[in-house]
Amino acid sequence: MPAPTPGCAVPRFSVIVPAYKVQAYLQESLESVLTQSYADLELIAVDDASPDACGSIIDDHAARDPRVTGVRLAHNLGPGPARNAGLARATGDYLIFLDGDDTLAPGALQAIADRLKATGSPDVLVYDYARTFWSGETVRNSPAHRLGEDGPASFRLTDRPALLGMPMVVWNKAYRREYVEREGLQFPPGFYEDAPWTCPALLAAESVAVLDRVCVHDRRRRTGSIPTTSTRRHLDVFDQYDRVFGRLATRPELERWRPALHRAMAEHFCALYADPRRLPRASRAEFFRRASLLLRRHRPAGGHGAAPSPAPAPSRTDRVRHALMRLGLRHAYRALSAGRAVALAAARTGVSAGRGLREAALRLHYRLQRLLPLWPELAVFSAYWHGGYACNPAAIEAKLRELAPRMRTAWICDPAHADTLPPETAVVRPGSAAYWTALARATYLVTNVNFDRALVKRPGQTLLQTQHGTPLKRVGLDLLDRPAATPTTDFAGLLRGADQWDFLLSANRHSTLVWEKAVPSSYTTLEYGYPRNDVFHSATRADVLELRERLGIPVGAVAILYAPTHRDYRRSRPEHLDFERVLRDLGPRFTILARTHLTYAETASAHEARPRLVDVSSHPSVEELCLASDALVTDYSSLMFDYASLDRPIVIHAEDWEAYEAARGTYFDLRACPPGAIARSEDELVDIFATGHWQGSRSAQLRAAFRARFCSHDDGHAAERVVRRVFLGQPGPVPEVIPLEDRRPAPPCSPELTPARLAPGRRA
Repeated sequence: MPAPTPGCAVPRFSVIVPAYKVQAYLQESLESVLTQSYADLELIAVDDASPDACGSIIDDHAARDPRVTGVRLAHNLGPGPARNAGLARATGDYLIFLDGDDTLAPGALQAIADRLKATGSPDVLVYDYARTFWSGETVRNSPAHRLGEDGPASFRLTDRPALLGMPMVVWNKAYRREYVEREGLQFPPGFYEDAPWTCPALLAAESVAVLDRVCVHDRRRRTGSIPTTSTRRHLDVFDQYDRVFGRLATRPELERWRPALHRAMAEHFCALYADPRRLPRASRAEFFRRASLLLRRHRPAGGHGAAPSPAPAPSRTDRVRHALMRLGLRHAYRALSAGRAVALAAARTGVSAGRGLREAALRLHYRLQRLLPLWPELAVFSAYWHGGYACNPAAIEAKLRELAPRMRTAWICDPAHADTLPPETAVVRPGSAAYWTALARATYLVTNVNFDRALVKRPGQTLLQTQHGTPLKRVGLDLLDRPAATPTTDFAGLLRGADQWDFLLSANRHSTLVWEKAVPSSYTTLEYGYPRNDVFHSATRADVLELRERLGIPVGAVAILYAPTHRDYRRSRPEHLDFERVLRDLGPRFTILARTHLTYAETASAHEARPRLVDVSSHPSVEELCLASDALVTDYSSLMFDYASLDRPIVIHAEDWEAYEAARGTYFDLRACPPGAIARSEDELVDIFATGHWQGSRSAQLRAAFRARFCSHDDGHAAERVVRRVFLGQPGPVPEVIPLEDRRPAPPCSPELTPARLAPGRRA
């Protein structure tokens, strides 16, 4: 570790954060450090050659805050070597480690600094943590009672041996840097790298102190973290404990700790073996055999003896488990656990009775179809809960038939929407025998919502989830604290569906980060743009004129598409605008295309017919409505993100932002970075159009910034990128994304929007 530069103040803390595939959480992690009330720190963030946006997130923070040092590794080395790279640059009095998906609790560093001062600057300070689960639950560390601050301010481990029985993690402690240098502590490669650091650090410390306060929130993700990854790398734990006992052998004065460490190791091995998420089935026998060898190799001479005990004496069952594993009696070990498994199986209930004969027959049909081979050239599509031919799935289906004409496609939709399908695509009625056959035999499944929850995705099937909008409002697990704002509280069911996704389509980096955190699973994100917006770049002026004529828009009129979203805090359709008054005040040159949100389609009556008001609620393609219009007026609908790729004026009507934010919650304040002018009342909305502010230079500047942030991939080739990657197996993204300044979306046709009135650099 480097010596501090002469004349430079030494920070109290060096906080070291390794980052690998944690882009959805890294910003929150770094901000939890930088916003601490105790600011005397340096933050060393190490990009462990992460393939996602971790590196750019670190660079952004380093550019904004001089306390941040970014380190980039050329190759992925794992958390241990990444922490070593941070250690090499640390200059603080104390070292603190934080994983890239975890956070410091508010006020944590101040509490740690105060406790260090009160306890005489110990070698190691142990503080508490809480686990935060994807479900929203927060649980404090179960052995927290061992951190009581009664007794001496600082001590040696022999005075508080129970600390060795706490989880062997590196990030719930502060380490005096001079002590770490003296002991030559370094992290090894591989999983479970904490043990060869934590055990020696505690055993050799001349002074240890505790802080009875939660200072870290340890995030337990559903996927992507070590505890949820099934891999042979969990066998690294044996090399790590070999290192622990190897270090013990070089320090005779620490030999008395062998029995306690041996017991902790045995318990760790048993816990790993019992966790079905970690060990692949093919590795379980090898794990048990190697665990047995290591437990025998490092067993204390003469049994456990009278060494300091790190925890209460193990139960009789635990002692038997440890002994069976040490002796390599795997079958006996499994038999010991069989009782619990049998009890759990007996507690499970069977399929509820009373279902109709038809449903039973269909279930049997589906099960039998799943025994038959997949059809490699069949792709099944669906959109909007069995609606018609629409959205991203429709654009992908059309491009698939173009690029891979050998493929057969089928569309699941209610009979009422069958007329929206192209003749080349087969119609599949939901719930029919053909429906279950298609789900069982198709190699490719594509939807923008979710398929039937009874779907059992087979090996060899590929499921593409396209989503249907950039999220402004909260989604997925981010609605755990707002159950009234979600149509279902079955979050476990939502995640079971997500576990079947192979690919998730994302329009932009904002969406990628939101979905990764709000619906965590092991899918691959394709940040390719939205295929449904491709038509904005392929349509011509003649196409736009034809659409306007078909919709009944008067020649020369300014067509405003009015498309508000639904309100979670009310069930009836809100009447946002007094159309008669707005049209009267705007004058005869304006026409409004009014589109009711899908949520109210079956419960709300159509808009009352009046001149220059066109009810387009039942129009099958919102993309065509966007092309036909000259401007969009919306509130919080995700349509604004798509419309921005057209580079036409957008006006936000946000009269109830506070109520909407309180009920649903949003990911950012739209008022702070809008895509155009903002109206907070109907009067302001009328004024924005009457004065021309809707198409003025300030509105164009706002739209350009919004478009750069959210439309970076919407260049007219998103569907092709998806088809080539998912269906043709080509590495993506192909074709490459066209820069914003080189794109030429379909021009508007209103004389109001002449080229001179468009955004700078835009050609009609």
